[in-house]
Amino acid sequence: MSLNIFWFLPTHGDGKYLGTAEGARAVDHGYLTQIAQAADRLGFGGVLIPTGRSCEDSWLVAASLIPVTQHLKFLVALRPGIISPTVAARQAATLDRLSSGRALFNLVTGGDPDELAGDGLNLSHEERYEASVEFTRIWRRVLEGETVDYAGKHIQVKGAKLLYPPLQQPRPPLYFGGSSAAAHDLAAEQVEMYLTWGEPPAAVAEKIAEVREKAAKLGRTVRFGIRLHVIVRETTEEAWAAAERLISHLDDDTIARAQASLARFDSVGQQRMAALHGGRKDKLEVSPNLWAGVGLVRGGAGTALVGDGPTVAARVKEYAELGIDTFIFSGYPHLEESYRVAELLFPHLDIAQPERPVSRGYVSPFGEMISSDILPKAAAQS
Repeated sequence: MSLNIFWFLPTHGDGKYLGTAEGARAVDHGYLTQIAQAADRLGFGGVLIPTGRSCEDSWLVAASLIPVTQHLKFLVALRPGIISPTVAARQAATLDRLSSGRALFNLVTGGDPDELAGDGLNLSHEERYEASVEFTRIWRRVLEGETVDYAGKHIQVKGAKLLYPPLQQPRPPLYFGGSSAAAHDLAAEQVEMYLTWGEPPAAVAEKIAEVREKAAKLGRTVRFGIRLHVIVRETTEEAWAAAERLISHLDDDTIARAQASLARFDSVGQQRMAALHGGRKDKLEVSPNLWAGVGLVRGGAGTALVGDGPTVAARVKEYAELGIDTFIFSGYPHLEESYRVAELLFPHLDIAQPERPVSRGYVSPFGEMISSDILPKAAAQS
């Protein structure tokens, strides 16, 4: 099985060390362009763009990088409860057309509760998943060309539709990650790609089995992906030394403050990440070559595969044997590490060659628009 390998755009910041401003880099359009173009040239299939108030907006970043890349796909965030599903469908179709079919979408239901409240989203964990299910049902159907009437608990639309379809048919793929039972239900019903953070293989296998079983009961199949950091060097000893350098500026107080902040989240996935390291620096190898040091101060994906190229490739293949075909990697700093991963890891893996989409201009069949009504072409020409 050929693997799809993605990279990461650090729109929240980048640097050589975690938990300190020392060695930090200003993230501007020039730097993001460097990373995106490196990923494009090195053979990564796409990039994940994070979301949140500490990040640059993922949609605008993706749109700005379309003209400076050739085949790289952009995985951008959909935020149910913050935007209308119909508006989000129009934006998705537009980004897909303008990128010549290089748009992918990542459904994000959770996050920092303070941030969600600041964005006007005041639902509980259970209610957010209810709203996400409603959002996604509408979003998918509208993008697939239906005119949708929907009266849900959280969202109501009438006559929701698109006039201009996406380039990818029947619509761009939908990615999603979550570790709760509600998240697995949503994945089974709604998405093409279920993503997990980098837990030990046995734990990942359990999640895959549950989502796969739930999807089968609905007559669906779901693909699987994993989000991991990578620290790869010419020797395993060098890789472990690089991992230690990455957290060399962390002290107990810094870790405690970070963990207290992350504990506010109601994310089951975040709780599972925190349980791997327990806030301690002395037992961070939680599975062979799987290191939980990133999660000491970083939310979200908190583990890294550490080793030389053949060793990391062997661990990647263990996940692939569970049914994972997509790996979303990252490393600090992201520009240099993209080269290390491509040079030291890629030769040991069977990597899917990124497609080079062909741009097709879209000609409207509707004629001139007047308000929300369509003026026939004959009348428009008179």
